[in-house]
Amino acid sequence: MTKTVVVIPTYDERGNVARMAEAVLATPGVELLFVDDNSPDGTGAVIDALATANPRVHGLHRARKEGLGRAYVAGFAAALERGADRVVQMDCDFSHDPEDLPRLLAEDADLVIGSRYVPGGATPGWPLKRRLISRAGGLFIRTVTGMPLRDPTGGFKCWTADALRKIDFATVASKGYSFQLEMNHRAWQAGCAIREIPIVFTDRVQGYSKITPGIATESIRIALRLRFGKKGNGQ
Repeated sequence: MTKTVVVIPTYDERGNVARMAEAVLATPGVELLFVDDNSPDGTGAVIDALATANPRVHGLHRARKEGLGRAYVAGFAAALERGADRVVQMDCDFSHDPEDLPRLLAEDADLVIGSRYVPGGATPGWPLKRRLISRAGGLFIRTVTGMPLRDPTGGFKCWTADALRKIDFATVASKGYSFQLEMNHRAWQAGCAIREIPIVFTDRVQGYSKITPGIATESIRIALRLRFGKKGNGQ
């Protein structure tokens, strides 16, 4: 039987984790691993209580906040140690709809990406300026890297364990949101079978956004490094 572990990084998500656990576990057979970066709002304690009450919920506690990429690397490693055949990554703020999990898991590919920009995908509620910046950023990334993905920075994804091992995920340099881009690029370069399926991406309704204006600049910088081979530690 295929084992699936959903990895969700958390930082100050106390108001979301219980609802998210209930929603994710509505998909039969999946397990859930929260990776908490020592949230000051007490998210970690809520996760521990959920894990105590349900054997399908697990918590991984990290000493400090080191960036989304580092949290995912730790979560992927823990999921593989638990014997996962497939690893799903998603946000804790319900911008990624847990009801889409069965559709990701139904696809036969090394990497399945929930895409905002393939036919059927959408970003309701986004102002025009945000849509234009996001679309332009995706076009820039595709042009610079040659990677034929419509949503190269999307964060709702399902990996096979073999694909994660093949791309040596633990050595990915990016620490922040550009981790998504660098992981996708490695998968593409490694010849992994990649499939994009449409999702509706909605903004969070609980908690606060971790997105900053520097994220777009970071993605551009990482895309240039991937294209021209510049070395660096990532952000």
